[in-house]
Order: sequence, then structure tokens, then C-alpha cells
Amino acid sequence: MTSRSRVRAISAAVLATTSVAVLAACSGGGGAGPTPSATPIGKPVSQTCAELLPLESLAVYGQAFEQVESYRPAKGTPAARIVQQRGRACQFREVSDHSVTIAFAVADLPEKSLTNLKDALYQRGGSVPTYTVEGYFDLADDGVGRADAFADPYWITASSTLFTEPGGAQPVVDAVRGVVKPTAK
Repeated sequence: MTSRSRVRAISAAVLATTSVAVLAACSGGGGAGPTPSATPIGKPVSQTCAELLPLESLAVYGQAFEQVESYRPAKGTPAARIVQQRGRACQFREVSDHSVTIAFAVADLPEKSLTNLKDALYQRGGSVPTYTVEGYFDLADDGVGRADAFADPYWITASSTLFTEPGGAQPVVDAVRGVVKPTAK
């Protein structure tokens, strides 16, 4: 098996091309690249949204939240890719302002897929050492912050306009990680 440090030593152009193809293949979707297999490679995530992220975990945001039972992630998003891999995707919204949402998803993936995802995120930058596990954060131009954390074999991704910095996503990342991999270090 090739170590992540060796993969990181490969030229940026080769890694970028490989990462795009791998992300499309392991995630069940994406734009350019090879057509992914119809068979998901992830194991089912059995926990419910309420088990993964209890409402009490969202109290830190200072507003009351409720689960959006009808949530379906937008096509092409990390959450949609996780659903295609038998993962769980959830959304909570502020009770007083439904435009304020917190979405997250969790997948149980094989080691090779996790390594490829980590390498792609490493190349993008935004490493977050405070997530307890390997984690990354990115704030998009539209003001939506996205956190990715890896409590192997789980990939956790969360996004919200409330996440303006890595610490904004920490309560969600910690709560979900604590359920799927409480012993993660």
C-alpha cells in the first residue's frame, strides 16, 4: 500500500488529476472522469440523524433548531455522494429562520477511498488540527463553511453559513464523531 506521504510527494498535476477521478469514482458522482460503478463501496450508516446530532449539540449556536425530515442533498454535493455510498445525510434548520441550516453527512468507507479523499483535501489546504481527527475547513465565496473530518473509517462533512471559521463547525463535527467513533484520537 502506498503511504499518504508518498502520494503527497507525487507532482501536483498528477495528484490533482487522480484525485478528481478517484473522488468521482468513490463518491458515485461528479462531472468529468470515469463513470463510477453502480455498486456503492460504503457500508450502511445505521444511526438516525437525531442520534448522530442531538438537538442539544446545537444549543451553542444560540437558537432553537429542528430536523428537516424531507432533506435531500443537492446533486453533486459531498452529502449527495455520501448518500450514494449508503451514508446518512441530515439537515437541521433554525426554528425562527428556516434559511439558516446546518447540513451534515457521514459515510463508512474503505481505507483506500478515505486516503484518496484526505489527499485531495490536503492538496486543497485548510487543515484543522482541533477536530481531534484529521480535518479540513473551507469557506466558500457564498459564505457557506464546509468542514470535513475523518474518524476512520468514517468521513464526516458538514456545511452551514454559521460556519465562518473552523471552530464554527466544531460542535457538529465533535457530536457526529462522538457517535460514530467515540474513541477517535
